[in-house]
This record gives sequence, structure tokens and C-alpha cells, in this order.
Amino acid sequence: MEKFIIRKATKDDTGTVLSFIKKLAGYEKLENEVKATRDLLEKNLFGEKAVAKCLLGFYDGVPVCFSIYFYNFSTFLGKPGLYLEDLFVLPEYRGRGFGKAMLVHLARTAVEEDCGRFEWAVLDWNEPALKFYESLGAEKLDDWIIHRVTGEALQKLAKETVEIKDKTL
Repeated sequence: MEKFIIRKATKDDTGTVLSFIKKLAGYEKLENEVKATRDLLEKNLFGEKAVAKCLLGFYDGVPVCFSIYFYNFSTFLGKPGLYLEDLFVLPEYRGRGFGKAMLVHLARTAVEEDCGRFEWAVLDWNEPALKFYESLGAEKLDDWIIHRVTGEALQKLAKETVEIKDKTL
């Protein structure tokens, strides 16, 4: 794979990153969920207070895949973890090892950063991805259920008032 390179995305790549996000959303049948804009990506991926990182994979100079990741923290391990938010390879470039190369690159990053784990979520219907990740030694965690609060529900929760009950034992 000498013609394949992985590099950190820069602010100049914002349009390419947004294009990959939209293509991923199309693949996952979630096009209506995309709220990302160039400005939001520039701020949150490349700005002064960037909260995530992005990698691009190029084959013969053409962007063929991307990943977005960030660091979380494991209280039990007492170490950071690397969380892969998204990994997407253009359909016409799948099966050539680009996705695996991206995962190996991220695993090496996790090891270099002394992360206690490297994890991600996969949609339950995405059998090709599930089989691929399991072939790499990834463990499927059926005992954890992801919860999410977004949109109006998040706004409502943030406005809640909480009454603390002081009960003396």
C-alpha cells in the first residue's frame, strides 16, 4: 500500500471532511441528521478549543477514507481512552485494506498515548462492519446500552431544577 497515506486533516481539508460526513450519513440512512457545517467543523476540529481530531486517507492523492476520534476517560482504568466517532471508506475503495490501515494507525496512536482502550460503536444492522471489526479482535459489548439526549430533550434537561432532599441517617 505504498500509494496510500494517512495524515492529520487541516483546516484546508474542511470541505473534504464535510463531504465524507455527508457520504457516511447517506450510507447510514441518516442524511437528515447532519447538522455539521464548515464553520462548526473548523471550530471543533481545527479551532483553538478543538474537541476532536480527524485523519484522512489518500490513495494516489485522492481522499478515500476518513476518521474522527477524540479522547475520553476510563475511571476504572484511570487512563484516557481513544474513542473512534466515525470511520468511513468510499464504497468504490472498500476491500483494499484502507479501513484496516486507518484502524491500525488509530490503535498505534492509542498505544503511543498510553490509552487504556480503543473503542467505537457500530449500527446493529451493519453486518459487514461488525464482521470486519470482530475479525480484528474487537469485542462486541452486548451488556452496555448507549443513551443519548439531544435537541429539545437536551434543552429541557438543562433547564430542569433539582430539589436535593437532605435525609439524615
